[in-house]
Amino acid sequence: MSRYLTEVIGTFFVVFTIGLTVLDGTALAPLAIGSALMVMVYMGGHISGAHYNPAVSIAILIRGKMEARDLVPYVIAQLTGAVLASLAVYVITGSTFAPAPGADVGLVAVLLAEALFTFALSIVVLNVATSDATAGNSYYGLAIGFTVMVGAFAVGGVSGGAFNPAIGTGPILVDTLLGDGSMSNLWIYLVGPVLGGVAAAAVFDLQNSDAEEA
Repeated sequence: MSRYLTEVIGTFFVVFTIGLTVLDGTALAPLAIGSALMVMVYMGGHISGAHYNPAVSIAILIRGKMEARDLVPYVIAQLTGAVLASLAVYVITGSTFAPAPGADVGLVAVLLAEALFTFALSIVVLNVATSDATAGNSYYGLAIGFTVMVGAFAVGGVSGGAFNPAIGTGPILVDTLLGDGSMSNLWIYLVGPVLGGVAAAAVFDLQNSDAEEA
């Protein structure tokens, strides 16, 4: 139970930070979001692994560092944290928020942006937080948080910069129910990130095949 609670808490504060900084129009919102993820990773890494992202959980499952029976509870916890955070933002600000593609950005570009930076996030997680070669390092949270920050700065205006099905689902669901949004973009934030996470797990195996053979 402590692992699932940690996933709820970590996901909550990442999404909560996203909502408040985006609605406020904070220029350095990606820095705040990456920092929120970093501190939450340090908070929960030793308890749950600090996934806070269904695509990352899928990558870690394929990597063999997660039990299959834990995947659904982890995803439920992550989605719960995202929904609660979106509701908290609404209570505080009176407004809803949701990731959305940039104006006049093509569908292929949006999916590619989400997939590539979820790949980057997942491959960083796998290498700094699940590899025996980097076990016990002190920089894993910084590396993970900075990856999301870089992605948000780089393609936030292209795809909305979710890189996380929970960050897509929670805000979009609350925006649809309490705001004037719709569910039409939700599939983008499921398909793109999941493809990125699966690809990262495959590439991680290729990266580390020589070490395993040795």
